[in-house]
Amino acid sequence: MKAIVFVGGGRITSALLAGLRLANFRGPLLVYDHHPEKLRRLGKLYRIKAEQSLPRALLQARILIIAVRPASVSHLLREIRVINRPLVAISLAAGIPLANLQKRLPAPVRWARAMPSPACRAGRGLTALAFAHDFPAAAKREIRNLFGLVGPVLEISERKLDAFTVTYSCSHGYHALSTLSAAAEELGLDRKTAVIAAAHALADGIMAWRDSKVSLQALVREAATPGGIAAGVMGAMDRAGYKKVVMRGLEAGLSRTRENSKLI
Repeated sequence: MKAIVFVGGGRITSALLAGLRLANFRGPLLVYDHHPEKLRRLGKLYRIKAEQSLPRALLQARILIIAVRPASVSHLLREIRVINRPLVAISLAAGIPLANLQKRLPAPVRWARAMPSPACRAGRGLTALAFAHDFPAAAKREIRNLFGLVGPVLEISERKLDAFTVTYSCSHGYHALSTLSAAAEELGLDRKTAVIAAAHALADGIMAWRDSKVSLQALVREAATPGGIAAGVMGAMDRAGYKKVVMRGLEAGLSRTRENSKLI
């Protein structure tokens, strides 16, 4: 039976493998990477087949997942351009358009892009998918089902994928948690209590919203009781440029994805 082949044994491959094994995925999984230590580690942790020969890995592929850094994609596609059989290829490289991928490795290879969250490691991921116009319907269902094992899946148009990429990253939550807890320490809380309080403010509040049927806008209004503490905090943050700072961060991320689009 042909395998799902990951090209690249880095962090996102490790997270996806962990999530798939957590979901009791039984299909054959193979990872190609230049580094034997990475392969040994992944094999031990996730019971995958390891391969240091790219041609041998490609021969075993039914679905090919490109999980290398954007700067490495061009070189990789030069190495695998010999493929002349039908194959589903999924790029996890942020910012590199389907058109560029199709130009470098055209049909019979069919291309999709995926943005899976590292939180898929714990089955709490979120993945956005964008498909080329000629992507087979049966293969679409299979890809949706595959990523659906590690968390919710959204199919969106490719033109929205970069904005999604800079918005959905778990780094926002980690950054906010670090910043909020550090500010609480400056106010006098010990580190453990500061982190617990900040984590509740961010994670537990958001989980409660997700589990409820109350709109986000209604919860914001409810929290911001006129003259209350929360209203004072949020008002001061907005006046200090909170929304503007967030937008500047997202715009910086978009700028980086546009740079990636020129790599191939």
